[in-house]
Amino acid sequence: MDLLFIVRTLARRGLLSPGNPTRVADQLNTLRRWGFTLAGELRAAEARDPHRTAVVDEQRGAITYRQLLHRAQRLAVALGGTRGVAPGVRVGLMCRNHVGLIEAMVACSLLGADAVLVNTALSAPQLTAVAEQQQLRLLLHDREFAPIAAAAPCERLDESRIDALITETPPQGRWSDVSRAGRTIVLTSGTTGAPKGARRPTPPGFGPLVSIIDRIPLKVGERILISAPLFHTWGYAALQLSLAMRATVVLQRRFDPVATAHAVDVHGCTALFAVPVMLQRLVEAGAVPATPPRIVAVSGSALPGGLAARFMDTWGDSLYNLYGSTEASWASIATPADLRLDPGTAGRPPHGTRIAILDPTGLPVPRGRIGEIHVGNEMLFEGYTRGPGVPPPPGDRPDGMLATGDLGHLDAEGLLYVDGRADDMVVSGGENVFPRPVEELLTQLPQVREAAVIGVPDPEYGQRLAAYLVLHPGQHLDSTEVREYVRHYLARFSVPRDVHFVPELPRTATGKVIPRLLRMM
Repeated sequence: MDLLFIVRTLARRGLLSPGNPTRVADQLNTLRRWGFTLAGELRAAEARDPHRTAVVDEQRGAITYRQLLHRAQRLAVALGGTRGVAPGVRVGLMCRNHVGLIEAMVACSLLGADAVLVNTALSAPQLTAVAEQQQLRLLLHDREFAPIAAAAPCERLDESRIDALITETPPQGRWSDVSRAGRTIVLTSGTTGAPKGARRPTPPGFGPLVSIIDRIPLKVGERILISAPLFHTWGYAALQLSLAMRATVVLQRRFDPVATAHAVDVHGCTALFAVPVMLQRLVEAGAVPATPPRIVAVSGSALPGGLAARFMDTWGDSLYNLYGSTEASWASIATPADLRLDPGTAGRPPHGTRIAILDPTGLPVPRGRIGEIHVGNEMLFEGYTRGPGVPPPPGDRPDGMLATGDLGHLDAEGLLYVDGRADDMVVSGGENVFPRPVEELLTQLPQVREAAVIGVPDPEYGQRLAAYLVLHPGQHLDSTEVREYVRHYLARFSVPRDVHFVPELPRTATGKVIPRLLRMM
């Protein structure tokens, strides 16, 4: 990435502002020693602004950067000295959004251990499978997950015991001698099967940070409410950005639309990181802060049709939508201007990111034609994990581009559109049919709150579409009305054969619909 571009962007966002020379030197030396790991970013922020509030936790209140670092160091000493956590050991973290999860992630990083971020929605059998596949030595978890955590075939500590360890332990120990900072392993969403562990890379420098803050205009000292789950790639990325920007992070254990809007006002939040389904709940609840944040950044799943415009009509033109994946990190970012132009766009690739739309033979397709989306950037994942020492798979392509598994196209202006998952495409009577345009159309019906469309077997056509609709309270539709509506706007083969009215759609914690569970409804 161009050095001049990096310097200019860092300056625009306040990261090159003058400061105490000694503290600036400590900050730079810390990054040189620890790199852009969580431990390195926290230590660098503490060196520059030790008394700035790092986290506002709904239960523990405000915590400064120095207090946060000292607690993480104490936890690292305790886990290393009493639980055998060392470089290469894997520690599972099953926690909601609170400061204890950050302390645990940083402690693992200080010890050189790998933190495995566990989805809080896992069942006991799923957690058992994850613990075995990832070869967890230890599981740290919230009290509420004790019954599920009991199934994990490893040692377990709940948050009460963790807090006691921190209180009882002095901040000295071997963590300061570790030469290998720990890595973070994020579990994939598991919408099509068992979740896999994806090893996150350590940013190699300022490039990845600059790519994001050039397009999403975060500044030093923001007050950021992170509602996206921290165990998810997007919530984790929000935490990384927050530490790099020496921001104040506001955390709530559970998302509630009214409480979220209230927290924005009470804490003066200037940015909100969320997933699209949270925006939908905010709009439905009519929850709008008196002073909306200037940045609302979302990722994790597709924005339902029309949601971007409805949200910005009440919260202001503050919405940024990042399209990416656990494996690819990011591919493109849609700004408020992009979303006003077309709410369905995924935007453009940020600086330093490449996008290619390829046909099945690996050749580029013309603008406007659908192909598989490939991405290249500095933060592609390092491979899936099932146990220590598993090497990453070879690259998708010789040019370092990674296949996302999504189908999409670029328009004449270079805007990216995601048309659906490659494995979601339905071949009906010889026609390629994509569920997403049908979902977008159905969500425009005033009676429909949510819609999901999938392919089902059909004896005559091979496959046909089936629609699953959640209606607003008090509303009514019948299957014939739905099919006639789709037939009016789309081709015959896009009309759902089956229309199911369901009370809710099965979703992951980040709002993705789980197709295999739809088929069981």
